[in-house]
Amino acid sequence: MTVRCTQKLLKAMRVAPRSLSDANSEPDDWYANLLWFDRRKCLLLTHADTLFPIFIADVLAADLRDLAELVRRNAQVALYDEHLPPDALGDLTTPLELARTASRRILGVMTDDAYGCEAAVVHAGGLERLDTLDLNRRLRRTLHSGPNGYERPLDAVKARVRD
Repeated sequence: MTVRCTQKLLKAMRVAPRSLSDANSEPDDWYANLLWFDRRKCLLLTHADTLFPIFIADVLAADLRDLAELVRRNAQVALYDEHLPPDALGDLTTPLELARTASRRILGVMTDDAYGCEAAVVHAGGLERLDTLDLNRRLRRTLHSGPNGYERPLDAVKARVRD
């Protein structure tokens, strides 16, 4: 499992650039960005092929040290919540490889989702009052433009499962 991290996240994780993988971009890569709300670290994950987002609130430094487990656990919960099979987003059990981001399109989608997360936090009255389950469900139903036109991430995952 390759997780493509933004510079902000790599800095927070204290990852040396030379330790990053040179893996080619694959459809089942995950992109990860560090967000800050109410002085707390949050993580926004996005599956490269489907743009399936996962917002994780209140991430601890210890969680970032075991990023593979954090991604696996939250992806499994998200898939279960949406009534999707556990392998709908690829094999989540493979060893973790960290890499730099490789797609500006995916980063643009993540920026849009980050603004949505910020608006949700403000609307809820703070991170403590935010219903992250509801936010994640709304993010997965947000239209994004992709190579095949406009599509919701949840619909993209369901199409993968059907194929």
